[in-house]
Amino acid sequence: MENREGKPYDWPQPPSQTAVPIARTGYPLIAALAFVTVIFALLEMAVPALVFLVATLFVCLFFRDPERVTPTAMGAVVSPADGKVIKSEVAETDYLEGERLRISIFMNVFNVHVNRIPCEGTVTRIQYHPGKFFSANLDKASRENEHNAVYVRTGESEEIVFVQIAGLVARRIVCGLREGDAVARGERFGMICLGSRLDVYLPADAHPEVAVGDKVRAGTSILAYLRGTDHVENV
Repeated sequence: MENREGKPYDWPQPPSQTAVPIARTGYPLIAALAFVTVIFALLEMAVPALVFLVATLFVCLFFRDPERVTPTAMGAVVSPADGKVIKSEVAETDYLEGERLRISIFMNVFNVHVNRIPCEGTVTRIQYHPGKFFSANLDKASRENEHNAVYVRTGESEEIVFVQIAGLVARRIVCGLREGDAVARGERFGMICLGSRLDVYLPADAHPEVAVGDKVRAGTSILAYLRGTDHVENV
């Protein structure tokens, strides 16, 4: 499978056989809302039944988990989230020594919220930090909001970090990774419930492929190329 630039894509995980894939995290809430909807319908209480039906459909929409194909280009780093790029800059970071290329993606409540691995490698560290719940599009959210940082060392011994950041109404960060896990680009690893943000920290000499304002898709959109790949050398 190839894109219009001739770069091949592949499935990071076997495609689901379900017609409308839903993230398992949402099963209990969807089941509860559907149950209440049925009860109101059986009691012939039309207005509450309609309200809970709409709520059930919205929650199904929020927890949707579409299949994605991932580019296999050497050194590519893909977006861990659906949303809009709100920051792309080289600056100092609290997560790693020295300057890093930081790319931030903001997810609104209508985006797919399933998160995917940006780059293949091994998980070396996971750091969860409780915090506040400022709007995720504010710069101070990266430092002060509740967040979960995942460190991955690539096969080329580069260390990257991607950080799940809770937003104004988000109250749950889900991460299914453990230290020592081998991960593949584009694999699902978690999600953040309701509007939120993902920050990706790459080596300062990585070559960015996106700019502020760009819309990206988890597992499919290339954020940057790591230094030393054929793509970067030919730019």
